Amino acid sequence: MDINSKLSNNTAVILVSHGSTLPYAEEVFTEIKEKFIKKTGIATEIGYMKVSEPTIAGAVEILKGQVDDLAKIIALPVFLAPGIHTNIDIPQLLGLEPLETDPRCPDGNYPAEHYLSIAPDVDFDGEIELLPSIGPRDKLLDIIDKRILEALSESKLGDVKTGILLVTHGSRLNYNKEFATELYNKFEKTCKYPSSFGFMELCGPSIPESIDKLVDENDLERLVVVPVFIAPGMHTTHDIPHILGFLESHEHSHGHSHGDHDHEHDLTPVEFDGEILYPEPIKADDILIDILADMINEKL
Repeated sequence: MDINSKLSNNTAVILVSHGSTLPYAEEVFTEIKEKFIKKTGIATEIGYMKVSEPTIAGAVEILKGQVDDLAKIIALPVFLAPGIHTNIDIPQLLGLEPLETDPRCPDGNYPAEHYLSIAPDVDFDGEIELLPSIGPRDKLLDIIDKRILEALSESKLGDVKTGILLVTHGSRLNYNKEFATELYNKFEKTCKYPSSFGFMELCGPSIPESIDKLVDENDLERLVVVPVFIAPGMHTTHDIPHILGFLESHEHSHGHSHGDHDHEHDLTPVEFDGEILYPEPIKADDILIDILADMINEKL
């Protein structure tokens, strides 16, 4: 796939990420960027919505310094599902019109401390094209299958009754549930094990609900819980492990503030006497790089 030959030499790419207070996400996205550049040959920078650096506006400035007469930027959100970030926040951070009305602030007048209010403006006279989120692509199933095989190779048990649970974040909007449902429906058709999916928060079924049902209906002795997340972060290293009973906790719930919303996480551990295997999220898997390259190629 020679993408670079299809692009003019004054085009660049921004890989848009959320940003995190933990170092894992930045490490993963740096590797994603390096692999993407190696595969495509396109001038590329990461742009973080908040918390991390460079900002989206900062990424534009970096690319302006790298590409002579930069005329076009393709912004590629490295998000699995569409939602408020991809449809509202990222367009505005790029200086574009949001794709829908913001349910958090329908009049568009954000509080002074909101990250959309304090983010630097993009200074760019050329064209900015915003692509959609990744969505439930078939190649994601290849990554999930790889993670399942990796987990089973480390199992302490032999040939026992095994179930698979796909876990995603969850959202108050329908986007994440639609993504997870479509991806799972594809996965279920090829998976040889009893399987289900669950959400960490905000919508159902929850992880404990899905595990209880899956175990009760199939008399399972082993579970592989696959986090369908791009990068490690608080959710994959803290919240979900608490729910799975891997981490001791003095409290069974805690709150997170994400600037745009506050919510409680119920971290009550599941009750399962069998073995639980918990592989890594997607990270900078070569298949993900192929997906990102495909997304650019599809627009050319």
